[in-house]
Amino acid sequence: MEHQSLNAPTIRRGILFVVSAPSGAGKTTLCRGMFDKFPELRQSVSFTTRPLRSGEQDGVDYHFIDQTRFDMMVAAGEFVEWAQVHGNCYGTALATLQEAAAGGADLLLEIDCQGARQIRDSIEEAVFIFVLPPDFAELERRLRGRDTDSDEIIARRMSNARDEISQAHWYDYLVLNDNLAQAGRRFSAIIEAERCRTRLLIDFLSQQFVTN
Repeated sequence: MEHQSLNAPTIRRGILFVVSAPSGAGKTTLCRGMFDKFPELRQSVSFTTRPLRSGEQDGVDYHFIDQTRFDMMVAAGEFVEWAQVHGNCYGTALATLQEAAAGGADLLLEIDCQGARQIRDSIEEAVFIFVLPPDFAELERRLRGRDTDSDEIIARRMSNARDEISQAHWYDYLVLNDNLAQAGRRFSAIIEAERCRTRLLIDFLSQQFVTN
């Protein structure tokens, strides 16, 4: 009899990994590393009303829609979370999460603390990960190193970072990004461990090791 791998998507529900971090903490870089390490891991693509930027692809970076359609989706209760940020709307479709879970696909969703909190209130089994910078001084150094933002914007991002980090305590995991390679190993260890949870593999256990 051929046995299935413990990580095969057909033997368990998919896992939703929700990742938040202040701007400059390295969240996006770490998430890209996870997609390279776990090719079967999918990115949860959100909906937004903001314009498509150079280099972005519709359906890959975001689902780009107009305000009218976004409002219709809100009214129909199609979003598990949504928010307006700097005049543009962003939302995560409930159907995206439900379909992935039912199909055994693991999703990784990058989102701010406000959206993460809404998801936590709706999806108890999601896994919440917060990426931390080593300290505020290093965070500011990274933001200035981008050489893309004015002093005013950097000050706003630093203020937002303090608010966001104050919420990190309710996340399931904290990943300190003091060294990118080490942080990547911590992140991947979380994914590996969560995939071995008994509650996710209980059907496999009962099917493969039935005792009388």
